[in-house]
Amino acid sequence: MLPFWRLDPPFRFAVYIAFAVLFASGAAWLAADRMKESSEEEIWQESAAWLIMLHGGTAMLTLMLLGALVPVHIGRAWRARKNRATGIVMAACNAVLIVTAFGLYYLASETLRPWASDIHIAFGLSLPVLLLVHVKTGRKPSAPRVPRRQPGSQAPPRS
Repeated sequence: MLPFWRLDPPFRFAVYIAFAVLFASGAAWLAADRMKESSEEEIWQESAAWLIMLHGGTAMLTLMLLGALVPVHIGRAWRARKNRATGIVMAACNAVLIVTAFGLYYLASETLRPWASDIHIAFGLSLPVLLLVHVKTGRKPSAPRVPRRQPGSQAPPRS
């Protein structure tokens, strides 16, 4: 049986697939977007359009999965004091991606949009590494917790 903060395999698989599609579609869009600027072929423009639609649609699904992670994984692991450091980094990275995506979609400012884009790309490209570190750290067996002695209590006799 899995510890209560670990994800059930089907849900974990859905999260991994969503993040993989987000990463692949974002990276492919980045390449197609660069190619459409340097090439006169229409295929890059069309590819970029389809990739950004796939990326946006997958992002909506991922938002639902992230919302489900709060009670079934994040909250439980937090209370169990498990993998907090990398969990905070993962949550913060996802928050930055959500805020910058919102900015990319709704900001009309030509000053802020390039900043939002660069930040979104940097965090998006780093997310797979962060996820891998979070998973690997979470699967390491933790050291057993040594119970604290109550003030005024005697230490157990040594054998």
